[in-house]
Amino acid sequence: MAFTWIFYVISVVNASLPIRYLLLLALTWLAAFPALAQDADSEDTFSAVVINAQSQLPLESVHVINLNQVVGTITNAQGEFSIRAAVNDTLYFSYLGFKSQKIRVTNDMFRFSGTKIALTELAYALEEVIVRPYQLTGYLEVDVRNLPVNTAYQYSISGLPVSYEAGSKNPSAVTKVLGAILNPADLLRNLFGKHPRQMRKLRQIKEDDRIRDLLASKFDRETLTELLQLEKVDIEDILTNCNYSSSFIQTANDLQILDALSSCYEEFKVLNREN
Repeated sequence: MAFTWIFYVISVVNASLPIRYLLLLALTWLAAFPALAQDADSEDTFSAVVINAQSQLPLESVHVINLNQVVGTITNAQGEFSIRAAVNDTLYFSYLGFKSQKIRVTNDMFRFSGTKIALTELAYALEEVIVRPYQLTGYLEVDVRNLPVNTAYQYSISGLPVSYEAGSKNPSAVTKVLGAILNPADLLRNLFGKHPRQMRKLRQIKEDDRIRDLLASKFDRETLTELLQLEKVDIEDILTNCNYSSSFIQTANDLQILDALSSCYEEFKVLNREN
């Protein structure tokens, strides 16, 4: 079928050529087709090596995330990785003790092998830390009143070693979310409305185990803001309007924040659909 089609095209364009030249051109094109198909398939996977910019040594277990396709992977002992990518996709590299970096995939990266990505070590300035213990009197009734109380609502799942905050489930919380939907000027609705594509990414992020593992180990919101293309203050405003406590917003890891954002957005969609 392919041979017939190629022969027809060549015949139309080169009607004056002898038949033996047409056959030669057709066979040449057919021989090139498998190579072209192989090149097209290879462009679906991008491979490179991550190294230390100072020592030039490979870095193992660097997290690599394709921000456009929302897939992730990690480097092996030789610093090598392969990830699904296309030209102009943005790759995000994250490694403890090193500055995170974003790289845009270009045509030459696919065309030439041996691409190396260099990460730079972070220099931390240690500041003085003053530890102030609670002033206990020795009287239980007095000390209990002086200690801070965390009023955040949390739940635990059997088999998991940690608990999670579910937000406020009292009637005022529902009223507040419902008010956000009925009032177009409310911050919650404005934030969700301004970032529909980012909100749709929530489910994709949660389905990738590599990304989830990375978010579970991070508390700085840096990777989360890159994935969702949201500012840190926007994330805090969304969770605040969904009645999550300030202690949860400040201390939860990025995976817990992601789950909270997803839960808040799903509730918002349900209430918005009903109204």
